[in-house]
Amino acid sequence: MYFVTSNDNKIKEYQEILGIKLERINLDLPESQGVETEDVGREKALAAYKALEHPVFVEDTGLFFDDLNGFPGALIKHLIDRVPLEKICKLVENDKKATATVCLAYCFNGKDVKLFIGETKGTIADSPRGKNGFGWDSIFIPDGKNKTFAEMEAEEKNQYMRKEAVYKFKEYLALGNGAKIDF
Repeated sequence: MYFVTSNDNKIKEYQEILGIKLERINLDLPESQGVETEDVGREKALAAYKALEHPVFVEDTGLFFDDLNGFPGALIKHLIDRVPLEKICKLVENDKKATATVCLAYCFNGKDVKLFIGETKGTIADSPRGKNGFGWDSIFIPDGKNKTFAEMEAEEKNQYMRKEAVYKFKEYLALGNGAKIDF
């Protein structure tokens, strides 16, 4: 099974969570545009399987702002490409509640996709903080913490949504579903 991603940071975090080296494939996949991580993940997994004809898993993340009715969701990476994080923080200054979501999508036969979701509730910081992490890590503060993901060490950050999705995936595979993989 391959992990299909072009993101060096994602592969690093998965390997840290699992404690193993993963076989990574860097494909230029078409990515459907939508707010829901599940929709984007499903399409990416199908496209990756079609390209490789081999069991694959992919990941998509989203940051859902309560004040914006869930926007930008999976579109967050495109938003931060065009709008500085400081301005994004100001967009939600009336209601800073947000949900960070990971969708791990697994395709083992070219037609069926299993989705494993991890979520972390939190708030958006007043301004970006921290040097660790990537993407929107410097603006998201998990509930019960006073640090953004970017202010956390990897071990602490990896206790959240990505780990939740990975463990659901491991449980699914342990039940004998799909390809065998050593985690």
